[in-house]
Amino acid sequence: MPFNQEPGPRSSPPDSLFGLFEARDFVVSTGSTARTCNAAVIEQALWYFRDEVIAVPRAGLSVAGFTAGVTAKEDAARWATSHPMGAPIDYPPLIWVAAPTVLRGAHLSKDGTTVATGEGTRAFTVVPRIPLNRSYYDKASVAFLAQRPLSIRGHLDNGRFTARTIWPEDFRLEPAAPSRPIATTPLALRSLLREEAGGGARSPFAATALWERDPGARDWHGKPVLGVVLNGAQGDDDEAHGGHLALVTGRVGPNGAIGDWLANNFYTLDSFSEKGIIASMLPLDNYLADLNSGQAWYRPSYVLVAVLRHERAAAHIQGALARVYNQFYRHQLVYRHGSMNCASISVDLLRALGWNVAARGPTSHALAALSVPYFALRERSADKAVQIYDYFAEDRTRLFPAAAFEEIGADLLRFAKGAAGRALTPFEALVAEDLDALVFLRIPQLPSSRAWGDYPVVTTWEYHQRLPSDPAQQQVVPVPPRPLPERLRDPDLTPPPRARGEVAIRLWALLTIVGIPWLIWRWGGSRGGRPALAAEADVESAVEERRAHPK
Repeated sequence: MPFNQEPGPRSSPPDSLFGLFEARDFVVSTGSTARTCNAAVIEQALWYFRDEVIAVPRAGLSVAGFTAGVTAKEDAARWATSHPMGAPIDYPPLIWVAAPTVLRGAHLSKDGTTVATGEGTRAFTVVPRIPLNRSYYDKASVAFLAQRPLSIRGHLDNGRFTARTIWPEDFRLEPAAPSRPIATTPLALRSLLREEAGGGARSPFAATALWERDPGARDWHGKPVLGVVLNGAQGDDDEAHGGHLALVTGRVGPNGAIGDWLANNFYTLDSFSEKGIIASMLPLDNYLADLNSGQAWYRPSYVLVAVLRHERAAAHIQGALARVYNQFYRHQLVYRHGSMNCASISVDLLRALGWNVAARGPTSHALAALSVPYFALRERSADKAVQIYDYFAEDRTRLFPAAAFEEIGADLLRFAKGAAGRALTPFEALVAEDLDALVFLRIPQLPSSRAWGDYPVVTTWEYHQRLPSDPAQQQVVPVPPRPLPERLRDPDLTPPPRARGEVAIRLWALLTIVGIPWLIWRWGGSRGGRPALAAEADVESAVEERRAHPK
């Protein structure tokens, strides 16, 4: 079914967009039926969306592929080398649109039972809450949404419109946004995230211009954008204090509209999300305001928007992301919370294209090593010990979404002001040349029955300060697994790199079995060595010396 052809109230106009792509170039279907629309879409991608409404490129259009037998990062780097910037990009394998019809300029009644558009008023309801989702749309949601114009994605059935996504249209790239220059440092961006109580979860939506090439000349309509979205910490899930990150591309819509921008959301595929999230490219309004999976329903969000004079840099990133998604769906790229998460994948992609996002290094190699025996014994779990090791040993820019946001944002500010402090790569120079403005958006949490969120943590220490001291009080949502069927695993898949924590736990096992008995024998003086107590005294002395004179 072509996009926007569902009969009913005011569907999207023919010139609507999916990010940088024209919506008319796509066909709306479901994963189970989309094969007839474009045979070039890989089977693994369709399997994840077999019961979901998606948009796939029309037959005859060039769809992104992948290189077999290489990592996703290497695939993106090879593609970037052979694909000149500014050349037409391939279409993505699919876009998760969630529903076939979009109402623009809609108004919800005060009691939430009807919705009005320029074509009349209809009965209104919302899709059901997913059973694993512990909170949902309620009277507070209706009160908030009824005060503003809305874009609503859903479907029409017997005169009733059932909403899947409800997006406030006054959340936009405000042309009258106040100017506020800030320093070109990660800390300056961190201050923006934290200056509002609760990370801005209950604050009004705000847009702030951080830099403009031509101050006050804000003819932004139709201009391409490259954005970084950072979602904050959840108030009712102790696994989600680190937040979430997504790269965004698109064009500024009428009156600064941002809902049609394309968010690139990476999320684990191997378990069912309690909120129904499926990793995908999807419109920004879906990413933030889907009634079950939308990020804005359970935490505040922040967007740093680069308004561009040309689309070539944003298109280059989006074209590379399409290949990464193919590798992700086919499991050449496997999601890992400690070493290959939303921040890791996004930062790796930018680095593969030539954007040298700064690394912050690990939290502590020493703590990583010591954590292995401690957590293996305390939790009686080798898997837990491996996971904790990876958290301590991973580059913090790849581990923490907020750290990635700060480093990418600081680079954009430096590019804009000519203060990068390093020789720019060709891709970085292109981004710098195309920058027209940098705008910071603070998006509040949408009111519902869910606890209020906060700003995301940026260090391991902050994370542990957020956790209840009693492990029994920690809130975690168990979710069922979702393994990819073996029939969909391609024979060229290379094994994922072994987690560094797995190597560490094997070394500790070897040390326990062989190394420690040898040290006891050696220090015990069986071959004229010094007494064990003397050796222990030396160790204690060395420890005290290190404490007194840390590096």
